Amino acid sequence: MGYKAKTSVLAMIAIIVSAIFLFIHLGHNWDYALPKRSMKLLAILLTGTSIALSTIVFQTITNNRILTPSILGLDSLYMFIQTFVIFIFGSATISITNSNINFGISVGLMILFSGVLYRVLFKREEQNIYFLLLIGLIFGTLFQSLSSFMQVLIDPNEFQIVQDKMFASFNNIKTDLLVIASISIIFVLIYFARFAKYLDVLSLGRDQAINLGVDYDYVVKRLLIIVSILISISTALVGPITFLGLLVANVAYEFFKTYQHKYLIFGSILISIVALVGGQLIVERVFTFSTTLSVIINFIGGIYFIYLLLRENKSW
Repeated sequence: MGYKAKTSVLAMIAIIVSAIFLFIHLGHNWDYALPKRSMKLLAILLTGTSIALSTIVFQTITNNRILTPSILGLDSLYMFIQTFVIFIFGSATISITNSNINFGISVGLMILFSGVLYRVLFKREEQNIYFLLLIGLIFGTLFQSLSSFMQVLIDPNEFQIVQDKMFASFNNIKTDLLVIASISIIFVLIYFARFAKYLDVLSLGRDQAINLGVDYDYVVKRLLIIVSILISISTALVGPITFLGLLVANVAYEFFKTYQHKYLIFGSILISIVALVGGQLIVERVFTFSTTLSVIINFIGGIYFIYLLLRENKSW
């Protein structure tokens, strides 16, 4: 089966699963249920696109299929922001923590953190990408430790509010947030189109890319900024889903068995949509909301991550 045929098959599966999600058990409440489900589906499309694209790009830059953008510490920074707001202002800010203000603050601070990190670390040209990953990992651990410290001190009732932020949820997405996120992601994708042509060459490594005429440092910095913005928007919109990117990216690699990113990107996005929509269906119809989608995704992704580590160890 050719690459285009495989992409078409994934697209058909995504459309079928999305249609089932929208119209199953709709009944006579379609005028209420359909708009609610449509908002969930749009949030899933935005989140799936952002995470899949950013993971493929990030793994191409690092030349490592096990790493994901979460290693930069953005998920931990998001939880630190949410915990800090509740810790300082208390549960009286519950309306703020679900508003556009919280979304804007979260996205803004995550992008600002990434920008400062890139600016400082790439100021000297001899610094490489792995030093950036190490610093990101250290900051992620720091933010996680600070969040845990504040969570121990806050009131148990307020901790429940923070706990809700720890897991991704598509159930309470506001329309205005979807509009803001959609516009932002569209602009990012338009900007990304300028650099998409370099991905196939970047996958060959830094030295080969430079020999083939790519301004490596310039392109990588812009791609890292794109990755940070996409992850920031998706995390602030629905919450952290740690292993989704790892899962869908590696499934796309195995399914397509190619280094052409035009197929890998579209394929991983479609796989991400199928995984999220299918997972949300399982949460709603099988578990009746007794668990969250991120728990299912992270459980499956964690097992797959261990499998990848064991496979890489055996190959060595």
